[in-house]
Amino acid sequence: MTERYVSDLREVDETQVAVIGGKGAHLGGLSRIEGIRVPGGFCVTTDAFRRIMAEAPSIDDRLDQLSRLNPDDREAIRTLSAQIRRTIEGIAIPGDLAAAITGALAQLGEQAACAVRSSATAEDLPTASFAGQQDTYLNVVGPAAILQHISRCWASLFTERAVTYRQRNGIDHRTVHMAVVVQQMVFPHAAGVLFTADPVTGNRKVATVDAGFGLGEALVSGMVNPDVFKVRHGEIVAKVIAAKQRAVHALPAGGTQEVAVDAQRQEEPALTDAQVVRLVQLGRRIEAHFGRPQDIEWCLVDDGFQIVQSRPITTLFPIPESGDQENHVYLSVGHQQMMTDPMKPLGISMWQLTAMAPMQEAGGRLFVDATRRLASPASRAGFLDLVGRGDPLVRDALETVLDRDDFVPSVPDAGPGGPPAGGASAPIATDPAIVSELIERSQASIAALERDIRTKSGPALFDFLLEAFEEHKRVLSDPLNMQAIMAGMEATWWLNDTLQEWLGEKNAADTLTLSAPDNVTSEMGLALLDVADVIRPHSEVVAFLQGVEDEGFLDELAKLAGGTEARDAIEDYLDRYGMRCVGEIDITRPRWRERPTTLVPVILDNVRNFEPGAAERRFEQGRQKARKKEQDVLSRLRALPDGDRKADEAKRMIDRVRTFIGYREYPKYGIISRYFVYKQALLEEAERLVQAGLLPEQEDIFFLTFQELNDVVRSNQVDDRLIQQRKDAFRSYHALTPPRVLTSDGEAVTGAYRRDDVPAGALVGLPVSAGTIEGRARVILDIAEADLEAGDILVTTFTDPSWSPLFVAVAGLVTEVGGQMTHGAVIAREYGLPAVVGVAQATRLIRDGQRIRVHGTDGYVEILP
Repeated sequence: MTERYVSDLREVDETQVAVIGGKGAHLGGLSRIEGIRVPGGFCVTTDAFRRIMAEAPSIDDRLDQLSRLNPDDREAIRTLSAQIRRTIEGIAIPGDLAAAITGALAQLGEQAACAVRSSATAEDLPTASFAGQQDTYLNVVGPAAILQHISRCWASLFTERAVTYRQRNGIDHRTVHMAVVVQQMVFPHAAGVLFTADPVTGNRKVATVDAGFGLGEALVSGMVNPDVFKVRHGEIVAKVIAAKQRAVHALPAGGTQEVAVDAQRQEEPALTDAQVVRLVQLGRRIEAHFGRPQDIEWCLVDDGFQIVQSRPITTLFPIPESGDQENHVYLSVGHQQMMTDPMKPLGISMWQLTAMAPMQEAGGRLFVDATRRLASPASRAGFLDLVGRGDPLVRDALETVLDRDDFVPSVPDAGPGGPPAGGASAPIATDPAIVSELIERSQASIAALERDIRTKSGPALFDFLLEAFEEHKRVLSDPLNMQAIMAGMEATWWLNDTLQEWLGEKNAADTLTLSAPDNVTSEMGLALLDVADVIRPHSEVVAFLQGVEDEGFLDELAKLAGGTEARDAIEDYLDRYGMRCVGEIDITRPRWRERPTTLVPVILDNVRNFEPGAAERRFEQGRQKARKKEQDVLSRLRALPDGDRKADEAKRMIDRVRTFIGYREYPKYGIISRYFVYKQALLEEAERLVQAGLLPEQEDIFFLTFQELNDVVRSNQVDDRLIQQRKDAFRSYHALTPPRVLTSDGEAVTGAYRRDDVPAGALVGLPVSAGTIEGRARVILDIAEADLEAGDILVTTFTDPSWSPLFVAVAGLVTEVGGQMTHGAVIAREYGLPAVVGVAQATRLIRDGQRIRVHGTDGYVEILP
């Protein structure tokens, strides 16, 4: 194949990224859209770049060195990438290549002023924008200068920033090539950026225009504040005109210059309202062509718009597909389940198949459509109340949407919309035997599953699992199960509301629930203290565990003094809790039983920070505190008017909360226990597929849905491309933050606490476990990285049950996600840890090692000097 060094922009389109890079491909696509004007020009292709790289063999060695560097070794990356850039800029452009470029230039006019812009092959992709990674040179005049700037663009593939970005995103430097776009320079009256979706809220119906005088560089570089216009349905709905004191203009001999804007023009809008609306119409046309919201750079020349760049907006959270044109309001499942990370396709489909409500996927997360609940006045109030008790931010976000009268239509009766908000609420007796019976039912059902699944494989396994999912849902929807969960929650709410009214005491139930019986999650944390007790006396075992990296370490333990006891204690723990892990609602996540090294740092922290017998002491202390609190509350109530009745009512509710609140954690334990059984059976199927040569590795099945995996097992055919696409998409989802509430317009509604009782500068959250504590913040995003000391305060994004072994070692808790009844809150109360959850951006705003004060009764966190 002969190399092609130059392509006219009008001859290329989005399919040719490999030849002309992301920017060139988008510009080619743009120039083909009817009614869109793009300045004329050409692309210097990646063939030309490869030819230049071949001229300097020394670059190869340097690329090898570069790929071995740690992305955090900035000094080494800076030195090496500068050497590569100097080498590329120093290569003389071969005659035939220079002739091809100057020939294309002659078509534009030899002395035409041009913009010379880098266009990398990994740029402006749907999943990674690489914005600002490579260089643009404006108003370059004459063939010699243009050739020099093309060399600079090639070299800009190796700026320190671009190299680090690729290292962090796992992109091989050799797979990315650089094309260069050379375009006729336009000298605009005004320029700026158009987002066809609101980049802040994500609303796809609202376009945002940023505009300034002169060239767009002044805005992009942040030199001036732009005018900002917001347009919805062809109308300007908001505008802010800025004082634009500076502008960038082109110089006649080449290059650009920053100039002052005349005082009388500074407050003038850069665009008229009619121009803004016309520009947005062009943007909608471009968006329709590319099939997704765009970030568009535009220039206004003689009352006509020219488009100089368009790329996808990669930060928007995707919208669940509804299949209709109606308005929808979606609630994040991850915020309820304490797991806001993306899930893999198998994890998503398994949760959908076993969940009690229909769920939709977007951005690797699950959402429930709450529109019908909100549309019916009959269910709306109860639903908002239930949601608000769990997470006030969700309630506020929903009320924000409801306040827009036109978004959720009110319907007289929502028809069959599932059970009323709050689940089955019929009263049941305060009887511990009910909890014992429910636990026995669940255990019997799991034992039957383990027994019956052993003989199943191939298509028969999938038929069996579909039946098992029905049994899974039957156990969860057992009316007695729902009643027991609600009884504990409602008793908690009653105590908090009523004791605040009668005694003026906030969150009294927090102390009354300490060390409640039958809480499988808090038992799990305490049981790891018992494991530490077995290990602590054996110094050889402790030393061995400090160096453990291999998952087979349990077999090695038996060779050490005390190692057999240590191994048996850990094995026994894994038999009871090994199905758990961080992010456990995603079946694809590695369980502790599969990756026991995860627990080693926590065990070692417990060995170091606790005395023998700590578990029993902790539990007993909690029980005594709760009993003392109960006596205190009841005696204060008896002293009130009508005190005996009040004390009797409170006593009934205290007994009720202590009977049922621990069970609140059990259904999740049952779900995750079943998940582990399903997973082991599916991995055995995966192993058969690997043996048959259909899959490279077992874990590739995680990127297929349950139904797709079923089809693969039946047909013995795998779509490798689909698995690769899913892996790429999953990687890209990590960069997205799922909103608590999302509308079908794509608007992420965050909600606010609306409180004025918080000191200035404090971080506001939801009070979920009473008390105030001061200490060192440990910002921990991965349980395996935990290194805690007594008195530390755990700060993290979310805590599901798998974090509870850390709770025994800390003095307080702060999370970004959570509600009154989510697992972290329940366990914090069980252990008596002051806790504030739902603190926006806590892991960014609080630095690891800072001293903080957690106000668990009032719901805020202070960062101390």
